[in-house]
Parts: sequence; structure tokens; C-alpha cells
Amino acid sequence: MTIRVLHVASELYPLLKTGGLADVTAALPVALIEQGADARVLLPGFASVAAGLADLRPVARLSRSFGAPEASLELGRLPGSELPVYMIRADALYDRPGNPYLDAEQVPYGDNAQRFALLGWAAAELAQHADPDWAPRIVHAHDWHAGLAPAYLRAAARARGHGDPHSPLSSSSSPRAGVRSVFTIHNLAYQGIFPAQQFDLLGLPADFFDMHGVEFYGQLSFLKAGLYFADKITTVSPTYAREIQTVAQGCGLEALLKGRAHDLLGILNGVDYAIWNPAHDDAIATHYSSAHMSGKQRCKTALQTHLKLAQRHDAPLFGVVSRLTEQKGLDLLLGALPEIVARGGQLVVLGTGDASLEQGFTRAARQHPDAVAVELGFDETLAHAIVAGADVMVVPSRFEPCGLTQLYALAYGALPLVHRVGGLADTVVDTSLENLADGLATGFVFERFEPDALAAAIRRAFALYARSHDWRETRARGMEQDFGWAASAQRYMALYRELA
Repeated sequence: MTIRVLHVASELYPLLKTGGLADVTAALPVALIEQGADARVLLPGFASVAAGLADLRPVARLSRSFGAPEASLELGRLPGSELPVYMIRADALYDRPGNPYLDAEQVPYGDNAQRFALLGWAAAELAQHADPDWAPRIVHAHDWHAGLAPAYLRAAARARGHGDPHSPLSSSSSPRAGVRSVFTIHNLAYQGIFPAQQFDLLGLPADFFDMHGVEFYGQLSFLKAGLYFADKITTVSPTYAREIQTVAQGCGLEALLKGRAHDLLGILNGVDYAIWNPAHDDAIATHYSSAHMSGKQRCKTALQTHLKLAQRHDAPLFGVVSRLTEQKGLDLLLGALPEIVARGGQLVVLGTGDASLEQGFTRAARQHPDAVAVELGFDETLAHAIVAGADVMVVPSRFEPCGLTQLYALAYGALPLVHRVGGLADTVVDTSLENLADGLATGFVFERFEPDALAAAIRRAFALYARSHDWRETRARGMEQDFGWAASAQRYMALYRELA
């Protein structure tokens, strides 16, 4: 039996990307198709999505539009791929310039509840053959934006069981029996919380606004809806799946998650090596591989030249490609920056975020123009160039559901320096003496989220860099790690089969 699975998300690379979610939704469905699934994606019709999809054609009108004059489904495909993509056409809700979630003043749009309720609603309508030619057996919702999809599916199933003609998803628009749902947490800290009075806009049964439902401390949480109503919950690394069941990292949802521990599974994200491979990456100065590493040094020189740093081969170059936030631990790194400069290292930072961090790193670049370079914003080509040119990629996150930067770093021979948390703990092995001796080490890991612990890891990086043979061995071992999507896709397929 071919399993038909619909991935429901707000982003898809290369059409729209504000973070790692877009990389996952681009790579996972393709990996599932390679394993025999019939996988498709559902997206809101943001301007870049509508402009970027190929062969778009109308499929159906949607029965609700959540305040837009009308809403419909269209079907196209991702250019350069055969991946089928459904798009919700509701221009009044989605056709806005700039960030998909925030207005020009960087404030969340006041109608975000309606905008993303429509995403969940459209998923439920597809589950009942809104497209007469295709319907999913599994609806796989990603992050809070898609959190209402499992709630609408549950409401429809209940209406079907009770024969309730007044249900918001009545039997005329109810999913077929057997449609099951999976909800993936990419970051529990982003929850899609809205005022309680907006619940009436959603078209859900009144009793769904309850602590056993979508209510969260007197408000409405799309993320909680996904956690409560989905048949299975996954998150993006095994360690993070354990961490979010604790008070420290549960974001107020730890009791719900602990209660659903038997339905909660951590499956590590993968890397799309078709995009992230230094042997074939046209975004970097020179191709290289673990067997032919000379290009790595040329990439470093090219990066130093581009960012006007001193062209020093002997200076270990530390790279950061990240949102500049405290979650990412960059306040800790800013405090350790003098250690890097004093020891003769260099630091390159690409990102945008908290004003205080932007100012702090920019000030350091002005003070040390030969050693520190900062680019505020996001540039995908420069991100590749930094990972290729860096000797060390720094990912000192306070918490990290999975993290993709450290996986890209391993592939490009930039040793990751990480805090032992979440997916970072699952993917990087510290260069302790015993791990070096046993041929296991792939990077630098610090245990405590404290300045002295990060500083000690930085000193270990300098010490290993001075031992060129050990450095080369560790770098080659990192590049030989396989974090491709195949193994993760197999685990998702097993989960879908269990549900179906």
C-alpha cells in the first residue's frame, strides 16, 4: 500500500525561508517519495510561493475563507523537482510584502490567527477529497502555523461519529475514516498564542477551548492544538524529545508532553547533500572534498578577502550563521569574543536579530577590523561561503531542537563548537583525549551554559588547531559522517505505517 502523506507548513525552500523549517519541508517529502510514499506539501499562498511554483492550476474552492473575500486551492510543483505542492490562494490574507508573519514595524499581523487557521482548515478539506484526484491518509503538520490541522481533523471525525450536521466540518466535508495526523515540533518556544476572544473565528466546537484542548493559560495556542489533537507527535532530535518533557525546556507544556510520552518520538533532521556538499557547491569559491582538501584553504582566503579580514592562514577562523538571539547563545559568544581575538583567531558573523547583539558584534568589528567581520541580514550564498571558509562553526545555543548548522559544518570540514543540548548533543562528539584516541571526535562540546565553559571549548579549539595532524584527522572524520535524510525518512515511514 502506497502511503499518501500531506505535509502542512508555512515555508518551503527555496520559495520561502526564514529558518530551518523550510529546509526540512523541502527535503523530507522528497526523501519519503524515494522510499515509496506519495508525498505532497500544502502552503499558504504568500507572494514568493505564488510567484515561485510551476504549473499552478485551480483545484477547488474552500468552504471557509476566514475573512478573505474567497479562498481556493491550487496545485503546482516545486521548480526543478517533481514535488507536488498545494497552495492556498487567498490574496487578502497572504499577498503581503516582506516577512510572512510580521508587518513593516516587525509586529505580528493582527489577523495571523485567521491566516493560519485557514492553513489547518485547508489541510482538513484535502483530507476529505477537496482535490477529487488525491487525498492523504496521513496529515503531517509542522510547527504552530499548522497546529490547527489535527484539531479540525478531530472535530470532523467527531461530527462524523455523531452525525452532527451543525459541526464546522460536517459530514459533507469530513475526512474519510482512517485519516491520521502527525504533528512535528521544530521549536517549542514558538507557540502561536492568540487572545481567547479570537477562538470564535476558528470554527472549532466550543468545547475545544478547554485545558484539554486549545486553551493555554487563558489564551489560545495553535501549538498546543497540534500537541493535544494529533495522533502522534514528533520532534527533530531524540535529546530534545526528552528535554521538552522537563520544566526547564517544556515552555509550560511539559505536563501535556509527559502525558503523551508514549506518542512522542524524536527523529533527527537530515541534511540535503544535493545542496550542502562542498564537492558540488557552486556558492563557494572552490570545490573540495575530504580526499582533496586544498580547496578548503582557498575558500578561507576568499572569505577573508570578501569580508576584508587579514589573510592569515595560521589564524583559526570561527564562523556564525544564525539568528542573533539569546536562544542561540550568542550573548555568551559575544562575551567570549575577546578570547578569540587575543589568541589570534578571527570571527565571521552572519545574521540578524536582537538589537543589542547586532550592536555588540558590530562594535567588535569596528574595534578589530582585521579579526572580526559582521554581516547583518541573511544571505544564502554568503552562508555557504562562511561554512566553507570557516575552521570552526560556533553553535552555542541555550536550547536547540535539532540544529542544521552543525550538520552543514561537519560536511564542509568546519569543526562544530556546540553546547551539549538537543540535537547538538546527538550529532557532535567532543574532542576529549579519549574520544580522539578512540577515533570518535568530530568537534568541541561544552556542558554548562556558562562563560567559562564556552571559553574552555574555545581554548580546546585553538589547542587542536595547533596540532595539525589531529586537526586534519578530526576534520576528515566529521566530513565522513552521514546525516542524510534516508535514515530519518525510514523512521517517518515506519511511523506512518503504524498509524495507517
